Amino acid sequence: MNQEEIAIEVKDITKKFKIYYDKGSQLKEKLLFRKRSRYEERLVLKGISFKVKKGEAIGLIGHNGCGKSTTLKLLTKIMYPDSGSIIMNGRVSSLIELGAGFHPDMSGRENIYTNAAIFGLTKKEIDSRLNDIISFSELEQFIDNPVRTYSSGMYMRLAFSVAINVDADILLIDEILGVGDANFQAKCFNKLREIKANGTTIVIVSHSLGQIEQICERSIWIHDGLIRAEGKPKDIDLEYLEFMGQKLQENTEKELAEKSQNSEDNNDSEKEADDNNASSDSDEDSKLKNRWGNGNARITSIRAFSENGMEQRVFKTGEDIKINVEYAVKQKVDDAVFGIGIFNLNGVQCYGTNTHIDKFDMFSLEKNGCATVVLKNVSLLPGEYIIDIAIESGDGIPIDYFKEAYRIEMISSVGDVGITRIEHEWQI
Repeated sequence: MNQEEIAIEVKDITKKFKIYYDKGSQLKEKLLFRKRSRYEERLVLKGISFKVKKGEAIGLIGHNGCGKSTTLKLLTKIMYPDSGSIIMNGRVSSLIELGAGFHPDMSGRENIYTNAAIFGLTKKEIDSRLNDIISFSELEQFIDNPVRTYSSGMYMRLAFSVAINVDADILLIDEILGVGDANFQAKCFNKLREIKANGTTIVIVSHSLGQIEQICERSIWIHDGLIRAEGKPKDIDLEYLEFMGQKLQENTEKELAEKSQNSEDNNDSEKEADDNNASSDSDEDSKLKNRWGNGNARITSIRAFSENGMEQRVFKTGEDIKINVEYAVKQKVDDAVFGIGIFNLNGVQCYGTNTHIDKFDMFSLEKNGCATVVLKNVSLLPGEYIIDIAIESGDGIPIDYFKEAYRIEMISSVGDVGITRIEHEWQI
C-alpha cells in the first residue's frame, strides 16, 4: 500500500489502565486508608497494528471489554497509547461521545458554533454549513431553545448533525447509529453512504453487525486486546457470531452441569440429560456449512412468493416479494429476533433489516412456526441475489444464522434504478 494512499496507520499500540479496588475520594480517606489505593494494571491493548486506506470504511467488532472502543479513543487522541504510534492524515471528526462539547444553558444554534469549532471549523465555515446542520437535525423550531430543554433524542440528533457536516477526511463512529426514530436512522445511513462516496475514511465500532456489513469493506475483530481476524465483513462477522455462540453454549452447559450436581430430583436429572442431548445436536448443526448458532431453533424451510401467491425465485424489478421462513423449536427462545440480508454475487449487502430494528413487538419462540417478511416494491437491479436469514436472541446471540440460505433472480428492462430503501412488513 502506497504511503500516500494511507489515511490511518496504527503500529503496535499498547494501552493499560489502573483498576482500583477501593480508592478513597478525599485526602483524609487516602491518608487513613492507604490500602484502599491498591490497584491492578489491566492491559487492554496488547499490540494492535492496521492500516486504513483513504476512502475506505472499516468496522471494529468484538465483545465488551475487548479494546475496540479504546482503540477508537486513541485514534481521536482523547487518550494516548503507552507504546506504539498512530498516524492520522487529514481532518478528523468523531461521533464517540455525542455532544461532549455542548453547554446546557446555550441554545442549539450557539452550541453548533462551539461544537463545530472544536472540530476545527472557522466561523465562516460554520456559517456556510449552519442551515444544512439545522435542516438535517430536523430541529428548526427548537434551535434557539436552551439545549437543557432538549430530550436525549433531540440532543443526539443535533450532535450527530454537527459531526457529519464538518467535511472531515476521517470520520470515527462509536455505537451511535441508533439516533432518533427509524426514518432518521435511515437518513443517517444514507448520509454516511454519501460521505463515504465522497472519499471520507470511516472507522465504526458497533455491536450491530448489520450496520458494519452495510457500510464497511473490511471488519477487524479485536479479541482480548489483539486482532483475532480481519477481512470481508460478511465472513468475519460470521466467525465472530460462531465464536460467541460457542461461548454461550459452553456457559449454558456449565450451568446445566452445576444444576445437575446440585439436584436430587430424578425428573430434573432427566431434563438435564435432554438439554445436554439438545446441546449435542446443536453442536452437530453448527458444523454444517453456512450455519451458525446454538440450535435452540432451526430454520427448516424458505420459500418465496410473488404478489399473486405463486411460489417462484424469479421476480421483476418493482414487484413485491413475500418470503416465508419455517422454523422448528428445540428449546424456548426468549426475546427472539428474525433478520434478513440481501447480497449481490460480489458479497455487497444491498439491503438488510430485522424485527429488532423495526421495533416489532417482543416475542418468544416456543413451538414450531413460520415467520414472513413482505418486501414491497423491490427495486433491485437485474441479476442474481443471495439471501441470508437469521434467528437471534435479543442480546445478539445467534440461534440459527443461515448464510446463503436462498437465492432469487431479478429481471427488468429498466436501467439503473438503484436501491435506497425497501418498504417491508413482518408477520410472526
